[in-house]
Amino acid sequence: MAQFNYRVITPAGKEKKGVLEAKSRDAAMSILKNDKNVVVMCDEATGLNKPLQFLNKGKKITARDLALFCHQFSSINKAGVSVVEAFSMLADQTENPALRDAINAVHTDIAKGETLANSMKKHSGVFPEMLTNLVEAGEASGSLDQSFDRMSIQFEKDAALTQAVKKAVTYPIILIIVMIIVLFAMMIFVVPTFMDMFADLEVEMPASTMALVHISDFLVAYWWLVAIVVVGLVFGWKAYASTDSGKEVTSSLALKIPFLGPVKTKSACARLGRTLCTLLGAGVSMVDAIDITGRSMENLLYKRAMKEAKQQVLRGVPLSKPLQSCGLFPPMVVHMVAIGEETGNIEAMLENVATYYEEDVQLATEQLMTILEPAIIMVMAVIVGYMCIAIFSPMFTLYDALS
Repeated sequence: MAQFNYRVITPAGKEKKGVLEAKSRDAAMSILKNDKNVVVMCDEATGLNKPLQFLNKGKKITARDLALFCHQFSSINKAGVSVVEAFSMLADQTENPALRDAINAVHTDIAKGETLANSMKKHSGVFPEMLTNLVEAGEASGSLDQSFDRMSIQFEKDAALTQAVKKAVTYPIILIIVMIIVLFAMMIFVVPTFMDMFADLEVEMPASTMALVHISDFLVAYWWLVAIVVVGLVFGWKAYASTDSGKEVTSSLALKIPFLGPVKTKSACARLGRTLCTLLGAGVSMVDAIDITGRSMENLLYKRAMKEAKQQVLRGVPLSKPLQSCGLFPPMVVHMVAIGEETGNIEAMLENVATYYEEDVQLATEQLMTILEPAIIMVMAVIVGYMCIAIFSPMFTLYDALS
């Protein structure tokens, strides 16, 4: 399959540019004309005019990108625009290069008569399995716009949840990094200057000052070794975290870290409720919904728990039982699911679980930042205070000697 750069005038009178894959130029022209476009240019992409695909692939498709895509499609489809024309319009409006390329490819496939769900499944790296399953259910039931509405809400909630957790983690990390940089700068540049001055005056150094001098001398002489060790530890930890045993250890640690662990647990509960509710509401079977929900979980322990839950549900066990036995979900989640199973209204119960824990994650994040910010500042104040005392103690000794 060759790539062709094209420029056309759409039936709406707008100019459209892009890249198309086809067996030949004639095949590419045929595809473009099938959409009632006026072809201005269609040339094979070779050499310098070939698009840099690695740049497009490098830009990650976020949940917010998918939420906007679903919302726009639903609005266009409700206005009576055909699916083929809707994807053509979406390709013009989408800014993310990777998502735009996938939309163009899907547009080409559905213009040939292929179903939307099957076309989207070809791009599993762009369109999540949950989205394609709901699209397939929407096509079968004739409620495609409702499926995209559900997924728009799902992606919006997921983006907000992810952003809240990232905010809770990122801010303390930035403070700690800034603190370390400031301390290193003081130890390497500030402390030696003061110590040279005291050495010339032959002032007797207190023990605290001598300890600071030794640390400073080591950092000045072996800063490169410290840098190598730090970089090695970072890359070593990342390499270990990518292994099976490393994933299990990091997943377990993530849930045990004070303050941050409860946020991770609440985030997992919110995702469980929201994803299961969305899938079940779209007509996806309970077993398939649990399977997809498990794969959407970030923590390995929750993935494993949902996998076990799927096996037990296949044997006829209510979902609330494996959720309780795994010990990862709070009692409220288990009780709400059990009530939903007893009353036959599990979707509403899952919606309540999702709403409660989404709000709880936001509140927990704000509380975490309220606690961590002054705590990190206090630690930094203690360290800087010790350095100040160690530096100024010889000055007080000198003043006493002079007096």
